[in-house]
Amino acid sequence: MSTTFFIPAVNVIGDGSLADAIPLLKGYGFKHALVVTDDFLNKAGVAKQVTDLLTKEGIKAAIYAGTKPNPTTTNVQEGLDLLKKNKCDFVISLGGGSPHDCAKGIALCATNGGHISEYEGVDRSTKPQLPLVAINTTAGTASEMTRFCIITDEKRHIKMAIVDRNTTPILSVNDSTLMHGMPAGLTAATGMDALTHAVEAYVSTAATPITDACALKAVTLIAESLRTAVKDGKNAKARENMAYAQFLAGMAFNNASLGYVHAMAHQLGGFYDLPHGVCNAVLLPHVQEYNLPKCAGRLKDIAAAMGIDVKEMTDKQGAKACIKAIKKLSKDVGIPANLTELNAKEKDIPTLAANALKDACAITNPRQGDQAEVEGIFKSAM
Repeated sequence: MSTTFFIPAVNVIGDGSLADAIPLLKGYGFKHALVVTDDFLNKAGVAKQVTDLLTKEGIKAAIYAGTKPNPTTTNVQEGLDLLKKNKCDFVISLGGGSPHDCAKGIALCATNGGHISEYEGVDRSTKPQLPLVAINTTAGTASEMTRFCIITDEKRHIKMAIVDRNTTPILSVNDSTLMHGMPAGLTAATGMDALTHAVEAYVSTAATPITDACALKAVTLIAESLRTAVKDGKNAKARENMAYAQFLAGMAFNNASLGYVHAMAHQLGGFYDLPHGVCNAVLLPHVQEYNLPKCAGRLKDIAAAMGIDVKEMTDKQGAKACIKAIKKLSKDVGIPANLTELNAKEKDIPTLAANALKDACAITNPRQGDQAEVEGIFKSAM
């Protein structure tokens, strides 16, 4: 059985790497960029920092700064209209997962036509997207280097999971100096998002030796550095470690896919407009409790990667230690204790569960459940 490993062709990582990455664009022959970002980064001057670097290389730029925290079909259409108006020949995403996902939707529709909802699912496009360069400012989603694109369908109130080889950026940039200004809450949420990526990829039914190595190293770096990054946002070593960790976790889930945590978190985000990383963090231990009978040995490996001595433990004991360690890390960085604190409603659980079972991420969860079982996981997290 063969496997395919997806990753951008070029990836620039480390303190100050943005200044090294932008000159590389000249070699592609690009003339006019659409920079997709959000209002905060635009007003903070980060978008101008990028456009100034582009100007030095003789590249023009238009800015779309309307991306919402959970990017919508409207965001994609607005960005696409601006791209066409300015005759842009490539797209730059600047920010965390939201601008990256929005930019992917724009770039995919720019070449394939139609509405972004037509590409929900796996590999629904027929043409490569417009070239996309992804500049990351958070350490969590790894959307800057994956083939995953999550867009909220405003009419159906769901998050569409678009998993498509054609959405992979051609170049990613992880300059950890851009992450120093992240607030503690965002650092915690994105860091736990990265941990969820690593854990779900490691227990995935599509895991391989390559994704396993990436996932476990990511877990170790997160366990060692996330608390420090949250407490001291300007700690350069912790920030750089988290930048590498989220990238490694991205390499893992981009190829091994994910599981019920993401399938369920997508529904919470789409239904209530909640932060994705926080939803993942709350759900992660509950889903792994459910998965434990199918992957206790793998969860024990994750416990070891988190620094727990598991030598004298059985697989089940190691798995329990893993879940306990995840809960402690989540609590230490200030993640809400349950879904009730996020104002999720028990009456909505049947709808959330039904939609989660349809999500593309559910396919590779190690334990496959039915409607009642997924409802049960939601209830345990309330």
